[in-house]
Amino acid sequence: MTNIGVLGAGQLGRMLALAGYPLGHRFRFLDPASDSPAGLLADHLTLDYADTSALEQFVNGLDVVTYEFENVPVEVVRHLEKNVSVYPPSMALEKAQDRFVEKSFFQELGIPTPKFTINGLDNGFTDGNGFGFPAVLKTRRMGYDGKGQSIVHSQSEVESGLSKRTADELDLFILEEFILFDRELSIIAVRNKSGETKFYPLIENHHRDGILRLSLAIGNISAELQKQAENYAQRILSALDYVGVLTIEFFEKNGQLLANEMAPRVHNSGHWTIEGAITSQFENQVRAVCDAPLGSTNPLGVCAMVNLVGTLPDETSILKIEGAHLHLYDKAPRPKRKLGHITLVEKDMETLYQKLDLIRTVYDF
Repeated sequence: MTNIGVLGAGQLGRMLALAGYPLGHRFRFLDPASDSPAGLLADHLTLDYADTSALEQFVNGLDVVTYEFENVPVEVVRHLEKNVSVYPPSMALEKAQDRFVEKSFFQELGIPTPKFTINGLDNGFTDGNGFGFPAVLKTRRMGYDGKGQSIVHSQSEVESGLSKRTADELDLFILEEFILFDRELSIIAVRNKSGETKFYPLIENHHRDGILRLSLAIGNISAELQKQAENYAQRILSALDYVGVLTIEFFEKNGQLLANEMAPRVHNSGHWTIEGAITSQFENQVRAVCDAPLGSTNPLGVCAMVNLVGTLPDETSILKIEGAHLHLYDKAPRPKRKLGHITLVEKDMETLYQKLDLIRTVYDF
């Protein structure tokens, strides 16, 4: 039995615990929010991350610590690393929390990205930025599910977007090349402390308003593209001496992958693995941080995951759909909030799309 601490007690932490309990492990969560989804499953300390005494209480008796979202303060992880193993390492968290640092890191490893710049923020970007307009203006930190980013078509729009910011705040933005991509894809990799590494198949993702609505693992990826994604992921895993699940989101353009961002944790686009893979991303995260042998990442069929965002469908209508697996997070509905998901695992594409059409009759995704 391993006592596992998790920073954050959202739905990802909840699913980590659900995957870890059958393996005999125990969990403890630290999250300031008292109504977090994982709170029903394990000891939940509702204390502030910055509270040193809270961290000491949290870590007491733990064998290992992980985290379920990438906005945990890096200083907290570094503090914990002095007393207990924390995976993924704090360096991974530091790279992922700042879009400029993250993309610079990708480029250092020879991983292609959209063009980007932070130069000239004090004077406003111009067509001389190296990639012109339209472009995407983003906050360097704390952007998720489309937050903190907007498409700009001219220097005046950039200036308008920055006009309410102080001079010091201008350094908190990055301008990126707008990519008219063919598809959005993600790869989920996992590596344990011994260095054993496995990859899930590339996942095709569909967003609306910046929020993931549908993920498909349907085998429509060429071997060359899968190899390209695995190669890029391996570079990151090796550079960071990584332990745990790593997700990289890509734009596919003309058969080539451009890295958009990475998440040093289990990921929304991998929820299909709960029913759709021999070993889920959550179980493999638990295995990795406990340095156990990793489970097979092979899919059990063609798979889909539908996010439930803002509102919930009628539960009975979903459960009437044969093969539809409903996961609810015990979160109060509000606009743009992820409240749950539905997964499907079928033997063929025709049946999978028929089931997705049935879901659409009762829920708009």
